[in-house]
Order: sequence, then C-alpha cells, then structure tokens
Amino acid sequence: MIDPLFTPIELGGISLKNRLTMAPLYLGYAGAGGTVSPLLLEHYKMMAGSGVGLVVVENATVDHPIGSGSDRTIRADTDANADGLAKLAETIHAGGARACLQINHAGRFAGAAPEPVAPSAVETFGRTPHALTEAEIDAIMDRFADAARRVKAAGFDMVELHGGTGYLLAQFVSPRTNRRSDRFSGALENRARVPLEVLARVRSAVGDFPIGYRFLADEWLPDGLSLDESVPFARMLADAGVAYLSVMGGTYESFFLPEIVTRSKTPGYMTDLAAAVRTAVDVPVIAAGRIDTGALAASVIESGKADLIGLARPLWTDPEWPRKVRERREGEVIHCDPECDTCMQMVIKGRPAFCVRWPHEKLRRLKEMFE
Repeated sequence: MIDPLFTPIELGGISLKNRLTMAPLYLGYAGAGGTVSPLLLEHYKMMAGSGVGLVVVENATVDHPIGSGSDRTIRADTDANADGLAKLAETIHAGGARACLQINHAGRFAGAAPEPVAPSAVETFGRTPHALTEAEIDAIMDRFADAARRVKAAGFDMVELHGGTGYLLAQFVSPRTNRRSDRFSGALENRARVPLEVLARVRSAVGDFPIGYRFLADEWLPDGLSLDESVPFARMLADAGVAYLSVMGGTYESFFLPEIVTRSKTPGYMTDLAAAVRTAVDVPVIAAGRIDTGALAASVIESGKADLIGLARPLWTDPEWPRKVRERREGEVIHCDPECDTCMQMVIKGRPAFCVRWPHEKLRRLKEMFE
C-alpha cells in the first residue's frame, strides 16, 4: 500500500502535495567559491521534477570560508549570491516542488577554513579547532539570522537549520565535542543554548516563515550524543516552534566505522531514530536512511514512525522514483548499490559526484556541465 506517500501535509503552514521530500545531499555541484552553477541548477531541476513535495537544498554556509565544508559549498552569507539563490528557488518551483534551503556552519568540519572553529579545541582528523569565544558565538548566531533573511528574500518557502552530521550546532549539543566551562556547557539545557538561540534569532529575522531543523539523534560514538539526551532536546526544539525535525544519525567520525558502514547498507537503517523522536514531539518528523522501496516508505508512514520520507541517494540515483512507485512500476527503479561508494570517493577528492548507474548520455551531459 503506497497511497499514504501521496497524501498532502502541511509544514509550518506550507502545504506539500505528498509525503516525499528530497533530503539534503552534498554533491559538490556548486561553482568554485560557492556560486549557483549551471550544474547545480540542472541537478535541482531534475530533483524538483521528480514529483516530490519538497526539495531541501543542501548545506549553504552562513560564514565563508570559516564555516564552509568545502570551496564548493553554496554561499548564503553574501548578497553577491542573491541572484543565484533566487534562480535556484525559481528552478525548484518550476519543477512543481516546494523549495527549502538548509543553512549551516561546519565548525570543526570546515574543510575550507584555514583554522576551523568549534565549541572546544577537540582534535579533528589531525587539526585542532580554535575554541570559540562568547563574542564569536554571538556573531555566528547573527550570521545564521542574516543568512535566513537571504533565504526568504530569494523566494524559498522555508529554511532549514543544519543541526546534523556533527556540524557546529550539533557540536554544541554533543557532550563529546562541547567541553566548555561557561553557560554553554554542562547540562543538556546549557549545551542546547546555542541552537535554541540561533532558532530564536532566525525567527526574529524572518517572522512568519517556516524553520525546519536537521536533527542529529545519535552520533553513534561511545562518548557522543545519544537518544537519552537528543529526545529531550527534540522536545525543546518543538516547543520553540520548529516546523519539522529531519532526523538522522552519525557524524564524519562515525560514518566510516566498520559497524556503521554495515548498518548503513540496511534498508531504513535510521527509521528507529525518527520513531524515537516522533513519539516525543508534536511537530512533523522526516525519516531518511536508505528508504529505497515504496513499500518500506509507506510502512514508515503507516506505522507512525515518521510523517514524511527523506529521499537522498535513492532519488539522486533515479529521479523517476516517486513516479515509478506511484504508478506501480517499482521493477523499473534504478537502485543505489549499497556496496558502491564511488560518489562518496569523488566528493572526498573534491570532485562532483556522479552515479555509475546513470544512463551514459546523462552522465556525459552532466560531466560536460562541470568541465
């Protein structure tokens, strides 16, 4: 039964035509310096035309280069990119989907930064970040608000705060990476101050405009954030007025652990995290994590584990996924191969990601756009 996937729902007062969303996925398609490139526009044209109700554009930085994961991270920290962002929102709308832009500060994972910053000086892949002062934290919170204003002005329908993947907002909440000794440390209520204050400042900046949150439920690290603290944090965010919570697990420090690599090959491997959050909040929850068949996606909705489905690699691999599922043509779906990590290796090398399962003509055309 796949019909539950194609019923409408509202997020923060914005109506979506169905329960399918494109989950944010970094592919390195922006131009050098974070511009909106022809390749990026072509990619989101395909994603919006897939039939999903909402497209969430990935990881736009609020502070380049110190907050950028790479030099090809989209920039939302400058008015110089305003026209590109407006064209991106227009492209998604033309494809028939609602448009959301995710804004982020990468913190200790800022690959473009000469010296990364973080809540505490915790070594990260051979680099030790600068521990932020309270004045610097205050400035970063304002940059989130400024970026959200640009998102709204560009014509997007909503904005998403990136509190996942172990980026800066999550670094403050995590007991593993927040080892401060001030009002931002210690008990969960203190570690949650920065993301909650960012949410408040963004709300003040954009007014009646939906604000979603990419939510890290479990770092999958022994000394990291886990459900016993993330679920109460989810309640705080819901009480503070987020439009939805998009639930995920893991960070760059756990993604490549052998047990996590094995887990990530299992269909629906993050749905239990979404379900744990869903039982605790009264805002819509998005579940993701290799939900690659219509039957699995429908069961997640029907069982109450989540309200919406986030499709990342399944949709990227086959943008016809929603249409084929709705028309009972799942046998024609091109599936992401869980044993293949070609796209990840390309991103790690600073190259745009392409799927080896794509038709040759599509692969050639997109490569030409990048080159």
